[in-house]
Amino acid sequence: MLLEIQSEALVKTLDELKSKGFNYLKKITAVDHGDNLEVLYMLYDTESNIEESVMVRMPAVYAEVPTIMKLYKAADWYERELSEMFGIRIRGRDAKRLLLEEWEGTGTPLRKSFRWGRPPGVPGGYIGVKQQ
Repeated sequence: MLLEIQSEALVKTLDELKSKGFNYLKKITAVDHGDNLEVLYMLYDTESNIEESVMVRMPAVYAEVPTIMKLYKAADWYERELSEMFGIRIRGRDAKRLLLEEWEGTGTPLRKSFRWGRPPGVPGGYIGVKQQ
């Protein structure tokens, strides 16, 4: 089943689902549709073998969701990935070091607006990887 909710209702909705047995966070990911982004939270009830997904849709220019770290500790790296790779702001989280190396380009790598490369005339090796 897929529930579509507003960002403001995310923590409350996930808390209710967790109290109903959805105690395992399988994955958090995002989908870029150009003007809009969707953040998908995939949960699993280990007792009854049921999956539930929760989706938050938002304008790409204002991409922000609250942290769910207090509910699911496994959200840590997923939220960091959302932030680094999609440019989605995670309300309630401190900035941490990057998961991956810095890259050359404009924007965040998993957004459709991302462009690899260096400005013309800049020497370097493989396009997209920051040279040491």
